[in-house]
Amino acid sequence: MGTSVIIKATIAERLTESILAGKLLPGDRLGEQEIADLFEVSRTLVREALMQLRTRGFVEVRSRVGWYVAEPSFEEAQETFAARRVIEPGILRNAGRPLQSTLKRLRAHIAEENKAAQRGDTIVHSALLADFHVCLAECLGNRFLSNMMVDLSARTTLVAAMYQSRVEEAEHFNDDHARIVDALADGDNARAEQLMLAHIDALAARLDESMASKGSARDRLRSILQPERAPSLN
Repeated sequence: MGTSVIIKATIAERLTESILAGKLLPGDRLGEQEIADLFEVSRTLVREALMQLRTRGFVEVRSRVGWYVAEPSFEEAQETFAARRVIEPGILRNAGRPLQSTLKRLRAHIAEENKAAQRGDTIVHSALLADFHVCLAECLGNRFLSNMMVDLSARTTLVAAMYQSRVEEAEHFNDDHARIVDALADGDNARAEQLMLAHIDALAARLDESMASKGSARDRLRSILQPERAPSLN
C-alpha cells in the first residue's frame, strides 16, 4: 500500500472517529488547508480523503464555500435506523454462542458507559453508546459487517446531534446494552435479537424533526484532529 493511500486512510479515519465521538457536529466546516497543515500533507491528499468520506455520506461539499460535516435530512435519519434494524439483529441471529473473552470485552465496554453516565460526561457517554454497536459487530460479525457498522454508527451520531435529545440516555440505553449481552451469555440469540430490535426502535422513536437547527457550526479542527505526528510526502 502506497504512502499516499495510508495518509488518506489516516485522515479519513481520524475524521470518522471525531464524528463518532461527537467532536465534529453536522454543519462543522472542514478546511482543506488547515487539515493539510495538521497532517503535513498536500491539499490534494486531503481533498481525496474528504471525497472518500463524501461517498460514505459523512461530509458534503458546498459550491464556492467548501467542505462541511454532513447534515442528514430527516428522511435520511429514518433510513439510517431502518438499515440498522435489518443489519444488527441479523448479526445477533447468526452469532452462535460467544466466547467468554467476547462477553468480557462487551461487559467492560458497558461498564465504561456506566462510568461516563455516572460522572455526567454526556459527550463521552454518547460516544460509548454508539461505539458499543461497533464493538458488538467486531466481536460477533465479520469485517464487512464491522465496517458497515462503523458507517452506520457514525451516521447515527450525526442524526442524533440533529434530531434527538440526550435526555434520559443514561437512564435507559446502558441497560438495553446489558440485557442484550446477558441474552447472548445465556445462549438465547433470539431474545438478544428481539432486545436489539426494541432498542433500535426506541432510538428511532426519539427522532424529532423540529430539532434540526439547534446548533451553529464552529471551527474546532485544531484541537480535534491534531495528530501526534503524521508522515510527510517527499
